[in-house]
Amino acid sequence: MEMENNVSSIWNKCLDFIKDNVPESSFRTWFTPIVPLKIDGNILKIQVPSAYFYEYLEANYVGLLRSALQKNLGFQAKLVYSIVVDAGRAAAKRPVPFQQQGYTVPGKIISQPDNKAAASQHLQPNLPYNPYTFPGLKMPKIDPQLNSNYTLDNFVVGKCNQLGRSAAESIAKKPGKTPYNPFMIFGNSGLGKTHLAQAIGNSVKEMYPEKLVLYVEANKFQTQYSDACRNNTRNDFIHFYQMLDLLIIDDVQEFAGKVGTQDTFFAIFNSLHQSGKQIILTCDTMPSELKGLNDRLLSRFRWGLTAEVSAPDFQTRLNILKKKVYNDGMEIPDDILEYIAHTVVSNVRELEGTLISLLAASTFTRCDLTLETAQNLLGKIVRESDPEYSVDFIVRTVCGHFGIKESVLSSKSRAKDIASARQLSMYFSKQFTGLPYKTIGEKIGGRDHSTVLHACKAVAKAVETDPKFKETVLFLEEKIKEGEKN
Repeated sequence: MEMENNVSSIWNKCLDFIKDNVPESSFRTWFTPIVPLKIDGNILKIQVPSAYFYEYLEANYVGLLRSALQKNLGFQAKLVYSIVVDAGRAAAKRPVPFQQQGYTVPGKIISQPDNKAAASQHLQPNLPYNPYTFPGLKMPKIDPQLNSNYTLDNFVVGKCNQLGRSAAESIAKKPGKTPYNPFMIFGNSGLGKTHLAQAIGNSVKEMYPEKLVLYVEANKFQTQYSDACRNNTRNDFIHFYQMLDLLIIDDVQEFAGKVGTQDTFFAIFNSLHQSGKQIILTCDTMPSELKGLNDRLLSRFRWGLTAEVSAPDFQTRLNILKKKVYNDGMEIPDDILEYIAHTVVSNVRELEGTLISLLAASTFTRCDLTLETAQNLLGKIVRESDPEYSVDFIVRTVCGHFGIKESVLSSKSRAKDIASARQLSMYFSKQFTGLPYKTIGEKIGGRDHSTVLHACKAVAKAVETDPKFKETVLFLEEKIKEGEKN
């Protein structure tokens, strides 16, 4: 009885502190249902009514709970959650979330239900809805959605990707057991982010066939989430993803501005990370430059390792070509491969595409593939794939209209004409060249990805609200179209 009085006393003091820091309605909803169970040293064990209840507390009130516990139990205080399994709900349609199996997270301990038999009974019947299978197909049968050609052996290592490749190998051996969780790979399109991310998944499936691995593009995840909301199966959607051992999300920047998707992914991320499951993300820019994502999600992206893949140098480009030729069983002289590596410098995807186009052109024209024929054919291929307009030409046209020197766009000046010319140059560069924001920023004053994105949005908004500015934009647009093209 004394122990019960003690735990109730401590918890009531915690509640007094919490009540002063949350609205009354939130306090009644999220804290009055909690039942204090026992205290063991500096560890307080509480009972919560469901796994969703626990996840909500962790997502929204973990800092407040920590402060309340430390205030009453000291700096080393820890919290133990016991999640209720209601014996009267055996026939419920919603399955009991797998978190009830028990796991440990930093500063918190999630306990096994006291009635293990009851817990087992309720964990068995209905598996969560699986968006990758037809109804009735068991969870372990999910297709990981991986490209079997993307392996670590096929990934050519260079200075541009060495850190990411080394980390990938460590993660593949011990998924979820290294400091690299989450592992974020960022860089421009066509540099091997998807290859590296999927290579980890393929390695994990090879070494640990029993593990549940899934690769999904961010926009597909968004579509699945929307379908789940529309069909009232959001909880099943979350539970499905929480059961994975390795989750790979490609192009996570696509979550920008999608609040509901971000909140759902936040819950999935927390559950996977806290239970020691591996998360891999790819993005077109570093986390610090991501816009439209909430801070709590961005902070979690920085928990593990962030690795950049950049444009390959000449030697890496040559090694990539040699690897491609070897894997495809082709024979191409080294001087031709060196010429391609010197000529195509943008990204890996274009490099390999150019090689394929060269071979196809040689076959169709029925000419021997010599360095001279390669130079002639490749000259046509490269010219045809070049942007119709260049950033330099656009900058020259815009600056000429405003009567300013092109070099002032690199300055920090915020004078009206200079700022307008800088933003319009970025806007038209994106419209006419289709280059990545990061590349445009580097070419126009050494600005970053976010500056170019802001400029494009600012110009588009001004066109809608300022008729005079709209006239300027239309005039410059026609001038660029009619001017000299590269």
